[in-house]
Amino acid sequence: MGIKERLKEDMKEALKSKDKVRLSTIRMLQSLIKNAEIEKRGELTEEEVISLLMKYAKQRRESIELYEKGGRQDLVEKEKRELEIVESYLPKQMDEEEIRELVKEAIEKTGASSPKDIGKVMQYLMPKVKGRADGSTVSKIVKESLAG
Repeated sequence: MGIKERLKEDMKEALKSKDKVRLSTIRMLQSLIKNAEIEKRGELTEEEVISLLMKYAKQRRESIELYEKGGRQDLVEKEKRELEIVESYLPKQMDEEEIRELVKEAIEKTGASSPKDIGKVMQYLMPKVKGRADGSTVSKIVKESLAG
């Protein structure tokens, strides 16, 4: 079952269980997908839907950070709950150790030796981690590896 179908099923569940946060988040995701399909003038592939959800999840993380700095704990909780729901539709995220292994492999394969080679390493890595790891985390680990 694809993500769009899961969203429809989960929306029915959320309606039945009267879970307002889940329902509003699912509706938001469905409208994001619908708007992207209108813009594209066609159906989104599963990969495009995942990319869209990752972008939305990243926005939630940034909002959480800003609300924490502003001392708005009520909004932090709401955003965290939304982020949890969005992440439940994304593929399992790689942990830092898995990313470090891939970075090590990428450095060996590309022959990178200095921080100047970050571009080569990232170009090799990103297709492998797409949808399963945040680009900024991968970039940070690559920089650490090449600097150290």
